[in-house]
Amino acid sequence: MEILTMPGLLTVLAVVFIIEGLLPALFPNKWRAYIQQLASQPSGTIRTIGFFMVFIGAVLLLIVRS
Repeated sequence: MEILTMPGLLTVLAVVFIIEGLLPALFPNKWRAYIQQLASQPSGTIRTIGFFMVFIGAVLLLIVRS
């Protein structure tokens, strides 16, 4: 199993920033409405969404790295 190097980690972070920046850059009004809707959700719902995203990311990472 390879160890992720600093350039590899920075590449991954760069891709995350690009993906995260696409929606507010292309659809600022829809993005704002989504964020407002998300902010009105109970903390438990937001936490569940966060854990689900971490789980999916970890599974994808295991699949890609194996």
